[in-house]
Amino acid sequence: MKYFSRFILLALLSFAVLFSTAAGQRRDFVTEQEGEVIREAQEIDLRVEALTKFIDRRLAAANIARHTWTPPKKNSELWGPEPAGSRSELLSDIRRLLQKSIDDIDDIASRTSTAIEGNEVGGKLFPKAMRNLAAAATRYKPIFQGELEKSSSNTDRGLLIQSIEFCDQIIEASAKVAAEEPKKKKT
Repeated sequence: MKYFSRFILLALLSFAVLFSTAAGQRRDFVTEQEGEVIREAQEIDLRVEALTKFIDRRLAAANIARHTWTPPKKNSELWGPEPAGSRSELLSDIRRLLQKSIDDIDDIASRTSTAIEGNEVGGKLFPKAMRNLAAAATRYKPIFQGELEKSSSNTDRGLLIQSIEFCDQIIEASAKVAAEEPKKKKT
């Protein structure tokens, strides 16, 4: 009997470990192909462009605000299959993509130099990336606010509120980046 109770205890502990491991696995917020696009986009403006396209793909997949996504004709195989998941999963992906955009911008802003010329705060690529990210955030915010009003799921509401807050942070931070200098005409 003593061995039997040890066996039961061991079996229960094994089951608990397996269950907690399975429950602890998180959904990837980008597909394998999208992850490759991110790794290849070392210039901050290209990375922000890719991340905003990933958000557009998820808005279309969730059928939010009649959002449509048209894959680029050039290199369309690089994007991979359309993202799938429940509405909550796609909203979570969107929130995480916004967070990644902010983290990537913050990472460059915190460095005094970068390996890629133009990525630094005073370079040409950083202000362009900030303007493009702010334009996307300005476009997304009313979509998220509209969805927030319609949503009855507390999970979805929380994800939308966080996404709206990220949009506000992006818009506020972009106001601090110097405006693009007008191009000089050749005389």
